[in-house]
Amino acid sequence: MTATPTRGDKFSFGLWTVGYTGIDTFGGATQPALDVVEVVEKLDELGAYGLTFHDDDLFAFGSADAERQRQVDRLKGALKATGLAVPMVTTNLFSAPVFKDGGVTSNDRQVRRFALRKVLRNLDLAAELGAATFVLWGGREGAEYDAAKDVRAALERYREAMNLLAEYVTGKGYGIRFALEPKPNEPRGDILLPTLGHAIAFIGTLERPGLFGVNPEVGHEQMAGLNFTAGVAQALYCGKLFHIDLNGQRGVKYDQDLVFGHGDLQSAFSLVDLLEHGGPGGIPAYDGPRHFDYKPSRTEDAAGVWQSASANMRMYLLLRERAAAFRADPEVREALTAAGVTELATPTLDEGETYQDLLADRSAFEDFDTGAYYGAKGFGFVRLQQLATEHLIGARG
Repeated sequence: MTATPTRGDKFSFGLWTVGYTGIDTFGGATQPALDVVEVVEKLDELGAYGLTFHDDDLFAFGSADAERQRQVDRLKGALKATGLAVPMVTTNLFSAPVFKDGGVTSNDRQVRRFALRKVLRNLDLAAELGAATFVLWGGREGAEYDAAKDVRAALERYREAMNLLAEYVTGKGYGIRFALEPKPNEPRGDILLPTLGHAIAFIGTLERPGLFGVNPEVGHEQMAGLNFTAGVAQALYCGKLFHIDLNGQRGVKYDQDLVFGHGDLQSAFSLVDLLEHGGPGGIPAYDGPRHFDYKPSRTEDAAGVWQSASANMRMYLLLRERAAAFRADPEVREALTAAGVTELATPTLDEGETYQDLLADRSAFEDFDTGAYYGAKGFGFVRLQQLATEHLIGARG
């Protein structure tokens, strides 16, 4: 098995991931803060491709211009020395007290204006560092009480903000696209644009929808009890998978941010299979960064932090190898055909066929033997899943 990452694998990490100090709702830090130069150097050593960050990860909220520039210069120096890329940048509109009711949808108009200025400033930095994607996670864009937020007005303010950002990057000539990151709840009781479907539908209302896609996260969709692989497949179908956050989640609960594959392993396998192959046809479906948005367990020591970073990449590579073996297995290909998976690609209507033609076809209804499906004509999905599971656990290939 080959599980050594290379730059070509496009593995990236957020500065907030390996830099997580262990703070949670019930306890303080268990790890010291990491310096950005150390993070870049260590990720380079481990074989990663890129680093991502929120503005407030790199320099503290409210930093003076001189301190901000000092940290930017230190980051740029480390990137130049190692060759690491910055494929994505995002803005923190959720930590500071001013954002207690959100940023672009706060009930306070002045807060909304401040939030937009903060994002515009970080867009300039993203362009300076060559980032292709700007992620927008609305962690505080929501409410706990229905009466506290006019959702229709909030969505209009969301739309107004996104249109302004798109106008800005277009006017500046930045080659940046935006990726909305859905989440159903946490830290707010309910968050606007809670799922992939909500976000994709919202994008269709924007003035420049081509500049907007989604950044789905494993745990966020699974928190809502949804099938992450199916959601990603729909994003691909819509041409909207601009970025992806990989981690592990075990069931419908708080956002765990486990190492990728350390939650629902079967889902992780099917996801890697989709990202790498796109479907039975074998055409790669996604060529962007494989970004790990996880948190090292607060039980780890300093060595454990970097072991957990390596574990994300190793899990992806191992699952990629298992998915390749699954797709190459002749018995799997036969099972896919027997299950009708390949037949689903055949249009239901013949080329040029109208509803009148369908109504005239007696074999489609009057002469169709529905009774033949009683106790017969099974699809063999269990057999197919068994083959997938055997490949996943290394019992085949």
